[in-house]
Amino acid sequence: MKVLLFFGLVAVALAEVTRFEGEKVFRLKPVLDEHVTAIKELAKSIEVDFWSPDSAELLTIDIDVDIHVPAMYLDMVYTILQQSGMEYEILIEDLQAAIEGQADNKPTPRAHSYTKYNSWDKIQSWIASISSSNSALISKQVIGNTYEGRPMTVLKLGKRSSSTKPAIFMDCGIHAREWISPAFCQWFVKEALSTYGRDSQMTSLLNQMDVFVLPVFNIDGYDFTHKSNRMWRKTRSRKSGSSCIGADPNRNFNAGWCTLGASSNPCSDTFCGYSPESEIEVKNVANFIRRNKSIIKAYITIHSYSQLLLFPYSYTYDLAADHSELLKVAQGASAALRSLYGTRYTSGPGAATIYPAAGGSDDWAYDLGVKYSYTFELRDTGRYGFLLPESQIKPTCEETMLAVKYIAAYVQKNLY
Repeated sequence: MKVLLFFGLVAVALAEVTRFEGEKVFRLKPVLDEHVTAIKELAKSIEVDFWSPDSAELLTIDIDVDIHVPAMYLDMVYTILQQSGMEYEILIEDLQAAIEGQADNKPTPRAHSYTKYNSWDKIQSWIASISSSNSALISKQVIGNTYEGRPMTVLKLGKRSSSTKPAIFMDCGIHAREWISPAFCQWFVKEALSTYGRDSQMTSLLNQMDVFVLPVFNIDGYDFTHKSNRMWRKTRSRKSGSSCIGADPNRNFNAGWCTLGASSNPCSDTFCGYSPESEIEVKNVANFIRRNKSIIKAYITIHSYSQLLLFPYSYTYDLAADHSELLKVAQGASAALRSLYGTRYTSGPGAATIYPAAGGSDDWAYDLGVKYSYTFELRDTGRYGFLLPESQIKPTCEETMLAVKYIAAYVQKNLY
């Protein structure tokens, strides 16, 4: 009886995991208004998962559109593409195979690894161990809990000081399925601690400034991508009366909230939430930054994919007051990144460089008074999209480290 019950529970657990056999990721190339209309009509009639841009509302001609299409709709999509005459290519032939191919085939270590995509449980254990074993340079602070009750822990890196130091705030993993993002925050912490005392730039940075690191912003969503649905993007909040779960935390900040490039539909992947900071994770981070506004001099948020280094604004096409300086720093950081492996990044304000998106964290931080506010969109440009193989974690983190250190050094030089 116990054996039958065990297998029954296993069957239920397996049944809850979303599978993606036969599903494809297309890159569509709309060059006419009719092409854009055709994609929008398609999105209305079937369930389309937009990878880039984030939603149908953001479509324009001459911008490639990456969409994930369920197997049951493939015939319809091929018919529409043929009728419209739109050019396209298939980036991922079988999404499930790509998900399974993301791991590097080495045995998964039971412990945390900097070159693997770690589960939330492993990251949580890592947060506890790294902060206790490096107490001279790192401390931790819980800034609140997620919707499902998980602690949001900020790591504070810096040499202890009797006086309050200026700081940089960095977060990773706002969007659940962008696994390379939390991998970078973990890498950054490792590098900062291991190179202190050997690397003059890092030593100077941690002597003069503190760096607040939130390793995973959207913990509930991230955990869900590991256990149930690899393609989940939003938070996991629920509202009575609605069957739709979660909001897009990077549309939930009070910066042009729910205008351009955000959706008021609770089922949309770009749902802006029911009000600014309706998502507890967003409120926790916003409260922390507000409390420390006098010392936080830079805000860096890590996303994927597209190989972009963006700065305000995304909720308007207007240029930021500090546009010239922000662009100069972004271009310098992109050049530093490129120097290692030749990876090319494009720099510019969000709305004009990628697409308009209201309610983003970088715009909100900038409007709050955090001048050096940047969003990274890490590798790649679409071949793997959100499924960047583990073999690329190390080179991606190494090159991104150079760009982040460039921004940090510039901020440090311009403190006073």
